[in-house]
Amino acid sequence: MSLLFPFVLLVVGCLFGWLYFREVKRSSEYLERAQLAQQEKLIVADFMHDMVQALGDELTKEELFQRIVHAAVVGTGALSACVFEKTDRGTLRSVAVEGLFPPHRPLPPHVRDKIATRAKFIESVLKTEEFPVTEGVAGEVFRTRTTVLVKDGRTDERVVRHSDSSLRVTTAICAPIVFRDEVLGVLAVCNSADGAPFTPTDQSVVQSLGEQAGIAIRNNTFLRLMMERKQIDIDLGLARSIQLMLLPQELPEIEGVQIDAQYVSSHTIGGDLYDVISLGQRRFAVAVADVSGKGIPASIVMAICRTNLHRIAQMEESPKKVLGLLNDVMVEEIKGDVYVTVLYAVVDLEVGMITYARAGHERPLLCSHDKARGLSNAVFPDSEGFPVGMVSSDAFRDFIEEKTLPFSEGDIFMAFTDGVIETSNASGKEFSAARLADSVKSNRREAASEVSRKLLESLRGFSGKGSYDDDLTLVTVKRL
Repeated sequence: MSLLFPFVLLVVGCLFGWLYFREVKRSSEYLERAQLAQQEKLIVADFMHDMVQALGDELTKEELFQRIVHAAVVGTGALSACVFEKTDRGTLRSVAVEGLFPPHRPLPPHVRDKIATRAKFIESVLKTEEFPVTEGVAGEVFRTRTTVLVKDGRTDERVVRHSDSSLRVTTAICAPIVFRDEVLGVLAVCNSADGAPFTPTDQSVVQSLGEQAGIAIRNNTFLRLMMERKQIDIDLGLARSIQLMLLPQELPEIEGVQIDAQYVSSHTIGGDLYDVISLGQRRFAVAVADVSGKGIPASIVMAICRTNLHRIAQMEESPKKVLGLLNDVMVEEIKGDVYVTVLYAVVDLEVGMITYARAGHERPLLCSHDKARGLSNAVFPDSEGFPVGMVSSDAFRDFIEEKTLPFSEGDIFMAFTDGVIETSNASGKEFSAARLADSVKSNRREAASEVSRKLLESLRGFSGKGSYDDDLTLVTVKRL
């Protein structure tokens, strides 16, 4: 009994001692894990801060990629890092590199001969490298969306073995750059500064950096789009200002007629133009034009067109000759596939006639009333003609026609752009020339301004829209 008691005490003491040391070890491991977790958090937090700062600096996409690889090198203690971006061709392409990062593929002989230039040359080679997502560790990471830790690149069959010792991979980590459900690319770090293999903690850090990089890249893309949209808004505002400055601020008052002009802008900048040019006490010209395209280029072409039209209108009486001379000038000024459709009509109240020519523009409307029969008639007189600036001067003059219409008391002449008749409703049906004619006929007894107003009112009711897809322009002339 006397020997058993000390033995029991010894066993109990050993047991407590073992439990104590186990708990100390657990506490030590716990503290170590906590320190590593804290270290990882600090690295990721610094990376996030760096990415936010990068967005604030309004870096380009290429500069952002370079900032990402630099942060990865600093955060992991790697000797080099690289970002592979997904291309539209379903491949991976190196877009940023820091340090002497080994190329994904073996170097061809003619490249190995130039290896003396080292880092900068290898960097230039790597930045032109593109490979399928079925190749190598980077391809595997992209396909599986899983971070890969290569503890020993000398024995890993997935790693390319370069003959140059400076390009040998001893350890590496590849992580997917993801944003939500999309893989944007791969972030890779290679060879630790202390020569030791990367650890699971390093793997966790790189994985977190890949996730944060995905957010930064998407935010950068969004920011770029917002900046581009802002610039577009500025351009559109400038173009709109140019366009409005070119439209007449007031119309001439001419005895014997009522003249009304309406311009309704769309959300985009079109190239609509209208003008009423006085040619004497009883003569004036009506011009309506539409420049192909939108934005500032269309506004500039419109400005050139209006300036030349005003000058030429004082030189020639014939609409055909006016448009011919206009084409002579504009065919030299207009580049690419830009052109201008123009309706130019000269109203002579002395003889009660309208002479017009049409350069690829919408046919005008003439609404007249037969008093003897008590019937109103609305027609769209036709004529041939190419748009201004589309063909050479000789071809333009050979094709364009000039025609004359009677213009009597109570008649209404209307020139307009295609935005009026091509406005569609929810079913996709267009307003059409027939509806335009019906509206004018039913309101022919009204003043010119009221005829225009009720037409636009009918157009709004038909389309059911608060805005239009194209600018709407119309000039209404009523003979009193």
